[in-house]
Amino acid sequence: MDSPQAVNGIESRARWKYLDSILSTKSPYADPDYIPGEDVITFLESSRVLVIGAGGLGCEILKNLALSGFKDIHVIDMDTIDVSNLNRQFLFRESDVGKSKAEVAAAFVESRVPGVKITPYNGKIQDKDEDYYMQFKLVICGLDSIEARRWINSTLVSMVDMEQPESLKPLIDGGTEGFKGQARVILPTVSSCIECQLSMHAPRAAVPLCTLASIPRQPQHCIEWAHIIAWDEQRKGDVLDTDDPEHITWLYKTALERAKQFNIPGVTYSMTQGVVKNIIPAIASTNAIIAAACCNEAFKIATSCAPYLENYMLYTGDSDASGLYTYTFAAEKKDDCPVCGNLAQTIRIDPEMTLGDFIASLAERAEAQLKKPSLRTASTSLYYQAPKQLEEQTRPNLEKKMRDLLADGEEVAVSDQALAIDFRYKLVFER
Repeated sequence: MDSPQAVNGIESRARWKYLDSILSTKSPYADPDYIPGEDVITFLESSRVLVIGAGGLGCEILKNLALSGFKDIHVIDMDTIDVSNLNRQFLFRESDVGKSKAEVAAAFVESRVPGVKITPYNGKIQDKDEDYYMQFKLVICGLDSIEARRWINSTLVSMVDMEQPESLKPLIDGGTEGFKGQARVILPTVSSCIECQLSMHAPRAAVPLCTLASIPRQPQHCIEWAHIIAWDEQRKGDVLDTDDPEHITWLYKTALERAKQFNIPGVTYSMTQGVVKNIIPAIASTNAIIAAACCNEAFKIATSCAPYLENYMLYTGDSDASGLYTYTFAAEKKDDCPVCGNLAQTIRIDPEMTLGDFIASLAERAEAQLKKPSLRTASTSLYYQAPKQLEEQTRPNLEKKMRDLLADGEEVAVSDQALAIDFRYKLVFER
């Protein structure tokens, strides 16, 4: 009869068989002196990882992490399961509709992968403070919102303390748009961040208000009408939260009624989410590919078995003549990035425009995309969105011209309630 030590040794080898195979793979990018072993596996299993989003990408990421040897996983998602999710978010069943995505996904993976502990949180990433995020080895995003990406990016950058190396939390970001996707590795303050490449995610062109208000032609026009016009008219004073299911439901029902008036079919709850949050429909195969790329990077960071991505990978799986295509490049870290840079970003403006027009333009500028900004100079409060008393005091400035409020080349601090940092812009007058 084999001794207990021998049995334990056999179980130990079986336990690490597949991980050892991966860790021992030879390639031009692997360290020839790297020696996998028990310490590496133990470190992998003890690495606490946070997954943000339990949708199409998040389901794939959670499954991949659990099967790759990660044992301590946390997941955040504020959404509940909709029947439209079931075609690609494979951790959910019809009986789960209406339940928390994070909680159902965590329970499903735990039931299939013994030894894995997944801690769910049904809520917003903004609900958590820096102490919460400090506990993780790395963070993986599977989000469908650029606003949420910007928030977690700025939060992780602000956490970095040069005297405490453990305060730097690698951020792995995945995203898909139909047959296209991207995966990137961000080392906060070291490599380029999400804000550095913000212009790559320029807001979609606006539909003319006259079309929305008078004769809509498409279901999207009805949704935009509910979003831009009806909300302010009928729910004045309420701040629209595009992550709040009640708010989205109100927009959907309002848009549906308008569509009926003009005999326009096609308004759905999912389309309302897509238009309001600028979401492009997801495809399961693309989600699987991008999630695999993200988890591969997480595995390399946790085990140091190979260099991680430097730092941006694009993927396209279009079925046209170009076929499958991937391209990897090092995205540039910008010195004037509002989040990770140390210089104020230059914005050229017409000195004759009013402050109100400038504030409105910040939502449309690819390099800013700020929806409710408050502005101040070193000496003057230009305009505050809140609280009410400050908004009323600074409201008269909205009608004033920029040349009357500040000097050419003056620096302005801009804050937005949706983001965790202040932005610095150097406003240069166009001649």
